Amino acid sequence: MAMVATKTAATTKTVRRDNFLPANISLQVILLNRQTMEEKKEDSRKVVIELQNVKRYFKVGDETVKALRGVSFKIYEGEFVTIMGTSGSGKSTLLNQLGCLDTPTSGEYFLDGTPVRKMSKSQRAKLRNRKIGFVFQNYNLLPKTTAVENVELPLMYNKKYNAAQRREAAIKALQAVGLGDRLEHKSNQMSGGQMQRVAIARALVNDPAVVLADEATGNLDTRTSFEMLVLFQELYHQGRTIIFVTHNPDIAKYSSRNINLRDGKIREDVVNDNILSAADALASLPAPQDD
Repeated sequence: MAMVATKTAATTKTVRRDNFLPANISLQVILLNRQTMEEKKEDSRKVVIELQNVKRYFKVGDETVKALRGVSFKIYEGEFVTIMGTSGSGKSTLLNQLGCLDTPTSGEYFLDGTPVRKMSKSQRAKLRNRKIGFVFQNYNLLPKTTAVENVELPLMYNKKYNAAQRREAAIKALQAVGLGDRLEHKSNQMSGGQMQRVAIARALVNDPAVVLADEATGNLDTRTSFEMLVLFQELYHQGRTIIFVTHNPDIAKYSSRNINLRDGKIREDVVNDNILSAADALASLPAPQDD
């Protein structure tokens, strides 16, 4: 800091130049520097999902249905984001965009840095298999196959894995979700919660950039739903990027960020500074009782 000297009859003293600045200007400089530092911190995070003014219109007879009306947001690596919206909000259309199942009418969607809009169906299928792990409300497990065989499926299209490596990876994924003792069980031998754990293991086995869950607790009872939320929070604490599409506003209390969709537009996008513990909520539930 530069200094200036001032003389008096008795002595010479040094005065800090910033003493001549009005207090409010000094405060403004501090706030501006803090804002710049926060922006740099945010910019340093890896962007996994980016939508730039995405619009999706459908022709129904002579009418044009505007399902998405210019949606823009970024999702960063390691976030646990809930996307909420009522029926007709555009939530399902947005899910199809995020999952590379459809492309925008205009705008652009980047998945882990890759632009998706002009990709062919086969290109999107390859990208989807490498970058996205899906968890569905209805589990979508093959009924006559074992848990291990279901989890192996995404690796069938990955040339880096041979048969032995696929099985090893599937077993590790099932062990990670607490199903190490259900490896050879088929779907009809498992509960709803166990089947959803198999689905989560299948979503994780390819080490995707993002886990995309569509109403993943929708078919489960309260206790099992919280058990799944505990698992999702564990994945979040491990650094996984999770997008959880739901109509249930309570789910947002357990995620790090919530995006609310209405009439094809983002109406709210807020960070959750007070994430509730799903494990605590599960522990507080009354003990299950036989009817």
